[in-house]
Amino acid sequence: MFGEVLRHFREAAGFTQEGLSKKIPCDRSHVARIEAGTRVPQDTFAKQCDELLGTGGVLLRLWGRIDWYPEVQHPDWFERRAEMDAKAVALREYQEQVMPGLLQTPDYAYALFSRRITSADKVEERVRARLSRQQRFLAANGPLYVAVLDESCLRNVVGSPAVMRDQCAHLLSVGRYPNIRVQVAPADRAELRRPKASMALIALPDGESWLYSESLDRGHFRDDPAVYARHSQTYDVLRADALSAPESAALIGDFVEGYGDHGQAPAEHSDMDQEQLQPRRRRQLHRSSPRYPRRRPRP
Repeated sequence: MFGEVLRHFREAAGFTQEGLSKKIPCDRSHVARIEAGTRVPQDTFAKQCDELLGTGGVLLRLWGRIDWYPEVQHPDWFERRAEMDAKAVALREYQEQVMPGLLQTPDYAYALFSRRITSADKVEERVRARLSRQQRFLAANGPLYVAVLDESCLRNVVGSPAVMRDQCAHLLSVGRYPNIRVQVAPADRAELRRPKASMALIALPDGESWLYSESLDRGHFRDDPAVYARHSQTYDVLRADALSAPESAALIGDFVEGYGDHGQAPAEHSDMDQEQLQPRRRRQLHRSSPRYPRRRPRP
């Protein structure tokens, strides 16, 4: 239904799929899949199309009324984690190498699954399942979600530079939600005490707290209070020493520009370079926010 309505307004406005995709921007195949009903759009996509096609907000209202995920199937080993996400009151996560599933765009998730799954239908099924987990956190009054990303998540190219550009732009967008904070642990801070692997600290409404981590095709759950407390302390110290949310947004903005202008991640900078670059980026991305003092080299 959404795809048919989108096609109607696109053609009425005189846009081809290619023309609309360049305005958003996104890949033409993304628009084609949404119109064919094989790709679930995000609310930001619906809002952008409303503005570009002059629909008066029809697409966003329709998007909000559709049950996009009536039936999704997670891998057996991941079912328990998905169930926790569906009722968690707070989620704190550290991720390295690839973006966390809760922050991935459809194209990023599709490219990631396509690396190891050959069936296109199976890939689409996995993407739908992954995106279904995001809706609760992106909804109004969603639960607290704090993600600390190792810089490798921004540098490792998944799909293409265009996919990475849109993925990084998505981080900037969701980072403005009142319940979501995205921070980056930069590569040039050797003193940071990083967890040995990606992990999630999950708080449930009944007071239970769980530590979640993954190995190859397997999820690991720990509810031992001593283990949870130890990893929680490691996470809190890392978050305090990592870039703040505004500083992280400035760095992510550099990656958006780098992938868009040059098709590659920006070069790594020294501490002095970071001092000079980040205030400039902060002013561009947060003109309405108070200015922050420049970071000084540590003695």
